[in-house]
Amino acid sequence: MKPTLVLLHSLLLGPLTWAPVAAKLRALGVATVVPSMVHVTDVDEPPFWPQIGAVVKDSVSDLPQDQPIVLVAHSNAGVVVPPVVAAAGRPVVGCVFVDASLPSRCGPTPAASPERLAYLRSIAAEGRLPQWTTWWEENTVAPLFPDPRTRALISAEQPRLPVSYYEQQIPVSPGWDHRPCAYLLFGPPYDRMAQESRTRGWSVAEVPGGHLHQLIDPDTVTAHIIALTAGWNSPAG
Repeated sequence: MKPTLVLLHSLLLGPLTWAPVAAKLRALGVATVVPSMVHVTDVDEPPFWPQIGAVVKDSVSDLPQDQPIVLVAHSNAGVVVPPVVAAAGRPVVGCVFVDASLPSRCGPTPAASPERLAYLRSIAAEGRLPQWTTWWEENTVAPLFPDPRTRALISAEQPRLPVSYYEQQIPVSPGWDHRPCAYLLFGPPYDRMAQESRTRGWSVAEVPGGHLHQLIDPDTVTAHIIALTAGWNSPAG
């Protein structure tokens, strides 16, 4: 049974960041689900990772109970992969990290380093962060998008995460990575994560580009995801 791909978007963005790749996968006959996690922090009541797991579980609830899935996580969704594996309620046959942060080998995983958390607290207002695309200069943000319309649509669905999201310690369930894992790199600063993936014995591929390269070149990103997950058809033992 071929697995369904479950594309997890950054918690700072939304499901539209995966829309072009999801469309390409479906056109190729690959069953694909893109859960929306934009509302999991509407109420500032940490921890948030249980709600993320519940959203993903609900998103695949219509699949047959024995239908295997592959988790494909972008950016900061990478650190929530272990609790999502535990919560999915069906066989997870592999995990792909796309320009993503990595969970600890053994938990818990801090949602942000102390230095990062200090910066985030400095830009927050009333406990909430500004939308992610406003953190950077225009000449940094504009090239991330293929056109103004795409930028407007994706910018509109960005949540304002509470700082408390980044104060979480996200649990790492034993055995979450006892299944094939792979990494798809777009570029710095995630090259460090790609190198760590190599030390873990994972397959690593690279498509040079910006952090939202799945919007710029969905054909190539789709092809690499398919190649990295080829043969992931059987549940992990």
